[in-house]
Amino acid sequence: MGPVPELDERATACADRLLDAERVLLASHIDADGLTSAAIASRALDRAGLDHEVVFEKQLDAERIAAIAATGYETVLFTDFGSGQLDVISRHVADGDFEAVIADHHQPADADDCAPGFEATDGYGDFAWHLNPLLVGIDGASELSGAGASYVLARALGGDRNRDLAALAVVGAVGDMQATGGELVGANEAIVTDGIEAGVVTETRDLSLYGKQTRPLPKLLEYASDVHLPGISNDEAGAIAFLEDLDLDLRADGEWRRWIDLTDEERQTLASALVQRAVTRGVPAEKIDRLVATTYTFPNEPEGTELRDASEFSTLLNATARYERADVGLAVCLGERGEPLERARRLLENHRRNLSEGIDWVTREGVKQREHVQYFHAGDRIRETIVGIVAGMALGNDGVSRSKPIVAFARKNDDELKVSARGTGVLVGRGLDLSAVMREASRAVDGDGGGHDVAAGATIPDGREDAFLDAVDRIVGEQLA
Repeated sequence: MGPVPELDERATACADRLLDAERVLLASHIDADGLTSAAIASRALDRAGLDHEVVFEKQLDAERIAAIAATGYETVLFTDFGSGQLDVISRHVADGDFEAVIADHHQPADADDCAPGFEATDGYGDFAWHLNPLLVGIDGASELSGAGASYVLARALGGDRNRDLAALAVVGAVGDMQATGGELVGANEAIVTDGIEAGVVTETRDLSLYGKQTRPLPKLLEYASDVHLPGISNDEAGAIAFLEDLDLDLRADGEWRRWIDLTDEERQTLASALVQRAVTRGVPAEKIDRLVATTYTFPNEPEGTELRDASEFSTLLNATARYERADVGLAVCLGERGEPLERARRLLENHRRNLSEGIDWVTREGVKQREHVQYFHAGDRIRETIVGIVAGMALGNDGVSRSKPIVAFARKNDDELKVSARGTGVLVGRGLDLSAVMREASRAVDGDGGGHDVAAGATIPDGREDAFLDAVDRIVGEQLA
């Protein structure tokens, strides 16, 4: 039995099909979840003795699927995408261009849009080699990531010898923002358990702030964004003053220590002081509770590096493929260090700078309002591969409401625009499904899109923004009515 029993039958069918292949083309998405999905699948294929090549795509559309078909591979494994493009893929399969195996967690295309012979009672245009948690009632946005689906497939391919790959699945899930309420839930929990039992994952309750492995304490507090700490967050002098007021020696050889350098007693003192500051400054109790969360670390990675912590690892990966260096991120996932890791770190510095500049631009320019959504158009000022991250980070900032989804535009090329949409858990609870919004609105203007209920994207023709926003606003209004 695999880590997610509900998917055993599908995973076995997919694994059997891959084992029958002479060689496999492995195609995956470019974010942290996509990179870890590809790494898990690649390692599992290697261990199964299957010759394969790995390619990455920013977006899987009809043009890119046709290019994949033209490679001549008889078997194509899609990871972290493919379900939403099952209508296009099914036509290539029906035409004999290739056989497809899909390990994904995004909303599948409607069965009515698929090639004849691919209709199924589940309404998803299902076929024999389609591994997706949504097909068995598991939430793909919060309970199993693309990397998790790849891990389930890897276990079907190689059994317990692939349990060490659970660490990468945890990185993928955290990178896909699936740590709901600060911890991984649902099917993800079973993968965490596999990782713990395999000795590659450690699960603890700890301070929830990003950068505990690598950031000096003042920077750790200054950049605390998930829980805003008055007089500390976004305030370098305030963070330093707070630390200096504590009865602790927080420097070593004149340099600020990091969270991981502190003793358990020092950590407790600092955490208690942070909670006290939040209480006295009127931070709501539910936000204070978020200061402590479940932390996932990897004991086989060096302490004090980005690779030790799931959140920092995933951010490092996002900084590679989103800048056309998926090969670097994949190499790091597969255990290469040295130059690939140093290259990833340089890309990370560039990534952080671009995100900071993107947030500054949105703050300066502001967002525009429709009745049910808010939006900004960055043009070529924000890179299209990170505009969704910027949009998500902007939610809740000054002038950007959390009561409406945010839609962001950025130039993709001379003819097309990339659209990214982000919502909140509260909005999803009220009925928001951005995957359906992006798919329907983009197709109304001759584009295409999809994703998750809380985060989705699309590509549309340049110049069709107003008609697209009209459709988005209408659909979101209907969902939230």
